[in-house]
Amino acid sequence: MKLGDGVEQAIHCMLMLSGLQPDGAMPAAALAEYHGVSTSYLLKHLQALAGAGLLTSVPGPRGGYRLGRPADKITLLDVVLALEGAGPAFHCSEIRQRGPDPLPQKFFAKPCGVSAAMLKAERAYRDELRRVSIAELAYNPDTELGNAIEGRSCAFRERHERRPATS
Repeated sequence: MKLGDGVEQAIHCMLMLSGLQPDGAMPAAALAEYHGVSTSYLLKHLQALAGAGLLTSVPGPRGGYRLGRPADKITLLDVVLALEGAGPAFHCSEIRQRGPDPLPQKFFAKPCGVSAAMLKAERAYRDELRRVSIAELAYNPDTELGNAIEGRSCAFRERHERRPATS
């Protein structure tokens, strides 16, 4: 199974956005800059995440994106499904029914072993993605790498986070 590059980008954007203030937002251009990716390519993924309710799009000059629900309520599976779709990765085309001298139709009432094994593997894969939330990945203070990433992210958020104007 190969997931598109957008899945990695989306997960990292979700991690960045999980550190915003509740009323904060970050523009797509800033997220693209931080991750070194194309704004136009990233934007279509952010829009898909917003369409799935994982992000909220905040309009206006102080707008951008923020999480659509708490980080502990967004799983990696939610992100993958928003970007890649809900259909299974494996599609059985019943190749066993092709070619010369096919077996009678009665032998094809149940899925073949290949299809059953692939679907079982996909269920396990999805179950594992369902167990991991954005909140769990957001920051690990127990590692030097986690602290370095958080320091870099925090400084960037401070420069680029947009908040409503106060009167």
